[in-house]
Order: sequence, then structure tokens, then C-alpha cells
Amino acid sequence: MSHTFHIPVLGLGYSIDTPLRVARYGISSVVSIVDDDLTERMRELISEVHKEPYQLIKKNEPNCRALRITAYLNLLDKLVTEQVNAMKFQSFEDDGDLCKYFKLLPKKDKLSIEYQNMLKIPDGCKKSRVQANLKGKVMPGKISVNIMSKVDKANFKNGVYLGDDNTDALAALRGFAESTINGSVVISAGLNPKLFSYIASFKVFNPLSTGRFYKSIVLKVSDYRSALIQAKVLAKKGLWVSEFRIESGLNCGGHAFATEGFLLGPILQEFKDKRAELYAELYQLYQQGLLATDAIVKCPLKLVQKVTVQGGIGTAEEHEFLMEYYQLDAAGWGSPFLLVPEATSVDQQTLKDLTEAVESDYYLSDASPLGVRFNNFKNNSADKLRLERIERGRPGSPCTKKYLCNNTEFTAQPICTASREYQHLKLKQLNALALPQEELDKKIASVTEKLCLCEGLCASAYQVNNILKPKENKGVSICPGPNLAYFNNKYTLKEMIDHIYGRLNLLQGVSRPNLFIKEFDLYVDYLKQEIFANIHEKTAQIEGWKEKLSEINGKKAKYFERFCGQLNSGLNYYKELFLTADPALSMWNSEQLQKLEQVSRTLHSFYPVEISAG
Repeated sequence: MSHTFHIPVLGLGYSIDTPLRVARYGISSVVSIVDDDLTERMRELISEVHKEPYQLIKKNEPNCRALRITAYLNLLDKLVTEQVNAMKFQSFEDDGDLCKYFKLLPKKDKLSIEYQNMLKIPDGCKKSRVQANLKGKVMPGKISVNIMSKVDKANFKNGVYLGDDNTDALAALRGFAESTINGSVVISAGLNPKLFSYIASFKVFNPLSTGRFYKSIVLKVSDYRSALIQAKVLAKKGLWVSEFRIESGLNCGGHAFATEGFLLGPILQEFKDKRAELYAELYQLYQQGLLATDAIVKCPLKLVQKVTVQGGIGTAEEHEFLMEYYQLDAAGWGSPFLLVPEATSVDQQTLKDLTEAVESDYYLSDASPLGVRFNNFKNNSADKLRLERIERGRPGSPCTKKYLCNNTEFTAQPICTASREYQHLKLKQLNALALPQEELDKKIASVTEKLCLCEGLCASAYQVNNILKPKENKGVSICPGPNLAYFNNKYTLKEMIDHIYGRLNLLQGVSRPNLFIKEFDLYVDYLKQEIFANIHEKTAQIEGWKEKLSEINGKKAKYFERFCGQLNSGLNYYKELFLTADPALSMWNSEQLQKLEQVSRTLHSFYPVEISAG
């Protein structure tokens, strides 16, 4: 692809129709396929708008989840193909989508240079031939899908288990595999052996003779070790990882999978240093794995394997530095596109709130029913609705979609911890324990903090497209990364892409730490919160509380020491990087180095390196 960025998945609904908005310009994006109700309703809407035939796939039909997802992806694929074909009939003189396609490309791209040269050619046969050649090179961006591997609810009908093939993740995978799109499945949230084995049953993941794939596998990972472990499992099954998509543990949107203090810079360095070694080891395992299957294709001599990064990137300098210094293939820009109505589905009120937000409005919460820390935005309407329900003595949400049901504390079949059913049962249990009031209040707050993400992360898309049903939940949940705090306006697609490629600076005059320092700061704050959670609350407020660290049990204390040790290692890496990186590529300056030192002092002020592991 000509573009050096992609738009990652944004919640459930924010990027649900992004391919239809941007793919014709060669921009790749990712659609969530967690919610098949959302895909079905969007398919009905889009079919009506584009005069496409539509027949409802009912929820009670056999295999409905996979069928709904396949039908929606096929519709996107068909319409994007039609958009691109229509562009090829446009004239370069009309300054329409065809010209926009080339104008959005990075200036160094070969296709962009060819376009600029074409404009200088006098009218005539030669110019017509060059224009025809350019039109032949127009390619849509890839349509990819995201599956959170651990969001894999078992499904029942009349109390009877529908089988492993019909769990949520496997059915979604089948929906993608049987669709016409030739993008990637982006697997996040770790290893699911059942899902990994199921992928191998689809021949569409076998290699083409060119070394590419009709449908490919992308692993979203937080460090090198997890990437290697997961990729080896897949390779042994005859499955090739075409891309490792490295995501910052904390400086990202959505669920935040914090590493044990491993920072993005050192992680990228490890991938850079071991990339050839990684490829060689996986290629050998893949050859053997492919031979062990019934695949009739041979393993090509050379396979494509990309390495990309996402999470907290905010300037053209950062984008270029990451691409050049770490020799990456692309970078993901997610949260900033929430402020681009041409690209994403964000309702007007939420959009207004985001443009007016400050740094303190973005925080790491325990709102997710999955039990994983979740990037949240203060004053979102879903949270206001949650608080209203608590005030009415009716905490919890009606659980209508049940995608995040994973708790069996009180029931035989899993229920969601954000549901009214679970919170009623849990609060009843807590009130019967005769706990001290302070402790009881704390536990109650922890229970009632959980949000219904199934509805909240779709509500905005429903509102934007005017398909919200009567009495349907209007509360909007949104989960941007903290990097969005530095962007404070609505932007056009052209403005955001020009910003990515350095043709425009949307952050002119904004004081902002670079992405490495911001992530470092987030990890220091995370560590501090984790330590406080393991010390009696009162001791954290008095001078000399650090002595209480010795009271933390040995296993936890060792965890904190490892965490702090990795942060110190990362600090030293960044200092060395500042001194050795090519100044022409570096995003560092003396001001950024001072910010790094400031975060370092904060770390050592509350966690002495010499503390005993107990």
C-alpha cells in the first residue's frame, strides 16, 4: 500500500463503516465484528442508502452470527469496489475523488511523484496514456476485521450448548473467512488455542505463490515474547503471521493491557534487532506445519511479514522517526480520527465534548466487565446514565447483548458483571457480610463502576446514522487514548492526513510530550496506583509511607521490583537513544529530555530502587 498509516479498530461502532468512508482513497482500516446486531443494522441502513437488496438474517436462524458478519463484509467489499471503479471513470480535471486519492498520498511515494509529473505534461496523447496508467494503479485500502480472542462467549439454545464452532470468536472468524474481502483478521487480547486451531480449518489462509495471502493473519501484541509465543503456535498449525501490530500497553485507546514495565521504545528495538531471527524461526516451523496439513500448496520461498506500531503517535516527526529508525512498515493512527467525521461515527455531543477536553478528562478505569483496565473519558453519557441508575437504587444495566458474559459466581451460565442481575446479587452478598462501612463503600463502588460496553460503544454509531430504536439506550461510551487530549478541533480527512505526513501541523503551539515520554509517564502513574492499592489507604497520605512497602507480600513486592527495573532500563534506553539517534530522524530535543528526567524523578520519589523484595 502507498499510505504508511492505517486506522485501527475504534471501539465497536466508531469504525464500523470506516472502510466505506476511506478505503477508496487507499486507506486501510479495521472493523470490529464483535457485535453482529450492529453489523446487521448497519447492513440494512447501507443497503437502503445504496439501493442494494436486503433480507434480514434473524437472530434465531442457525449460524446467524457468521452469516450476518459475512453479509455485512460482502456489502462493504462490493460498495468499495464500485467506488473505486467509478473513480477510474472520473477526469483528472474534475478535482474529484480521483484527484483526492493522489493528493492524499505521501509526497515521497512513487505514485504521488508520478501524479505530480503527469500534471506537468501538456495535453495530448502522452498525457492521456500516463493518466490511464495512473488510474490502473488506483487500489482501495484493505478492509480488515478485529477479533478479541478472549471475548469468546459460549452460546446456548433452550439450554443446549451449540458447540465450539458457535462460540462468539469462532463464529465471527467464520463470518470473516467466508466473506469476499481479502483483508486481515487482527487478533488481539492474547492466545485462544481453540480459535487458533479453528483458523487452520479454512484454506483461505493458505499462501499464494507470490508469498502473499488472500486472507491474512495479524497479531496485535504488546511485546516480543508474546508475539513469538503466539506466532509459533500458529506456525505449527500451518498458519503464517503476516503482520505483528505492536501496540503501546497504556498509551492507546480501548482496553489497556499493561506490560510489566516494558516500554514501547525498547520493545520496538527488540523487534528491529531480532526481526530476521524471528522470521527465520517462524518460517521453518511454518514449512513443517504446512506440510503436516492437507494443504496442496507449497510454502513460497519468501513470505511477507510486516511489523507495524500504534498507540499515542501524534506528530509527523514521531511517525517518520518510528518508520525510519525502527524500519517499520506502517503505523496506526486511531484516536485522532475520532475527530474526523468523514472517517468515523461519533455523535455531535460526544464530538463536542472531545474537542473541549483536557488531559485530566482521559483516565484509566476499571469500568470494563472483562476485568481489564479500560481507557475512559470523563462525563461520557453512558457513565452519567450509570450514576443515575445507582441513585435510583437500580445499579447495573439491562444485559441485552450478552457479549461480555464471563462470570459464574452466582449462576450456572455466565453473566456480565455490568448487568443489573449480577450487581443485584453481588451487592446483596456484600451487604450481608457486616463489613466496616468504609470497606463496604469501597467494594460497592468497585462493583457498580462496571459499564455496559456492548451498548455504550455502539450508541454513537446508532445516533449518527439515525437508527437508534425507541427506548434504546442512548448512553455513549467512548474510549480514546490519552493522546487525543492534545487535539482540540474537528478536522477534515485531508487535514488529518496532511498532519500525519507533515504537510500541516494541527498541534501548532501545543505543549505535548513525545509518545515515548507520555507512555513512560503513564506507566509510572500506573505503578504508583498499583502500589497504593496494596498499602493501607491511610498510610499513602502521610509522610514516611514508603516504609510500608516492606509490608507488601513477597510475590507482589517482586512484581513491583521487576516493574520498576524495566522502567529504569527503559529510561536508560531513551537517554542513550537521545544521544545516538540521527538528528535528522530524531523527535527528541532538550525540552523533551527535561520532561523525561522529570518523570524519572517522580518514579524514584515514590519507589526507591533499593527496596527489598521482602
